[in-house]
Amino acid sequence: MRRKLAAAVTALGAALLSAATPAWAEDKLTYSFTPQGTSDYIFRGLSYSSEKPAAQAYVELDYNIFYAAIWTSRTDYLGVYGPWEFDVFLGARPVTGPITWDVGVWWYNFGSKDPVLTSGDLDYFELKLGASITPVKNMTLNVTGYYTPDQDLAVVDTKTVEGSLSYVLPDVGQFSPTVSGLVGWSGSDTDGFFLGAKDYVYWNGGLKLNVDKFFMDFRYWDTTINHDFADERFVVTVGVSVP
Repeated sequence: MRRKLAAAVTALGAALLSAATPAWAEDKLTYSFTPQGTSDYIFRGLSYSSEKPAAQAYVELDYNIFYAAIWTSRTDYLGVYGPWEFDVFLGARPVTGPITWDVGVWWYNFGSKDPVLTSGDLDYFELKLGASITPVKNMTLNVTGYYTPDQDLAVVDTKTVEGSLSYVLPDVGQFSPTVSGLVGWSGSDTDGFFLGAKDYVYWNGGLKLNVDKFFMDFRYWDTTINHDFADERFVVTVGVSVP
């Protein structure tokens, strides 16, 4: 009888302790690391590597809904930005019902090729609000808005809205394919800010193949801007995601 009573008390104590412990206290700090190479560094439809290949890397730390990340790439844009870019991301991904939110701030840091401007003159921050849902199995729909306040020499007041759709296809042998597409719009109050345009539309469509931790992405890009750095192009990206 005493053993049964002691066992019951122990079980009750464990249950109460578990109930009193916040769910996120059990979460662990996790990370992901993605080095990759691309035939052209495209940022919102524009070539930020002067239509040349670029080595890139992304590292993210996650704890519960919060994340911090850094991203870097070889950069060569308009003879001013480069030869490197180093960005910092901070944010949270809370879930409400079927919607996964992404609220964050991005800090863009660039090297400077201009003898007058320093890298600090080109740095700027941007605010992000995104939402994604899975309307049917294997399909993800995402809408994201970005707002960049006017920041001295670095950037004028700009707004960006993107919508994307992806669908995970059945495996083909050792390949796990995903098809996806994106349409975005960026605009400002300053004429000619985007390679001669006040605002523009950009889009892409492509196929991503995953083989274990390795991936290959084949993507077509185009924009409404008439400029060499914004023309239609086919971009190939190869990398690995760990763990």
